[in-house]
Amino acid sequence: MIDAGGPAPELSLPDHTGQTVALADQRGRWVVLWWFPKAMTNGCTREGQAFRDLAGEFAALGATILGISFDTVEDNRAFAEANGFTYPLLSDVDRRVGRAYGVERRPDDEKPDYPWRATFLIDPEGRVRKAYRVTDAASHPAQVLEDLRALAAAAG
Repeated sequence: MIDAGGPAPELSLPDHTGQTVALADQRGRWVVLWWFPKAMTNGCTREGQAFRDLAGEFAALGATILGISFDTVEDNRAFAEANGFTYPLLSDVDRRVGRAYGVERRPDDEKPDYPWRATFLIDPEGRVRKAYRVTDAASHPAQVLEDLRALAAAAG
C-alpha cells in the first residue's frame, strides 16, 4: 500500500453509471478514495452505508467520496442502487489502479480476487495525506471524517 506524503496515482475509470471519473478532475477538492473488496458483502455494505450517512459532512468540508473496487460497472450499479449511495463507485476491473495504490493482493493470498480494504485521503493538490489499512469497516468512515476536519482546519 502506498504511504502518505506523495502524489496520489492518477486514475480515470468508469463509475457505476458508466461515466468516466478522473482524479485530475477533482483538483481543488479533498478526495476520500475508499477501496472496498467486494460489492454487496456485509463489511463493504456497512462501510459504504457509513460513508453515505456522513456524505453531507464530507461535502461541507469540500470533499468528494469515491468508492473503488475490482467489481464490474454492473455489480457496482446494483450495489449503489441497493444502498442509496450518492457517491461514485468506480470499477477497476483490470486492477491497474489497484496496483498503483498497492491494494492488489498477491496471487497466493487467501482472497486474490479482491483488493485490500483501504482508504486514501487526498488533498486538493493531489497528495496523499492519510493512508488507512482498514480493520473496522463500520467505524472507519467516522475516523476519516475526523482526520479530514483536522487537516482542513490546519490548511486554513
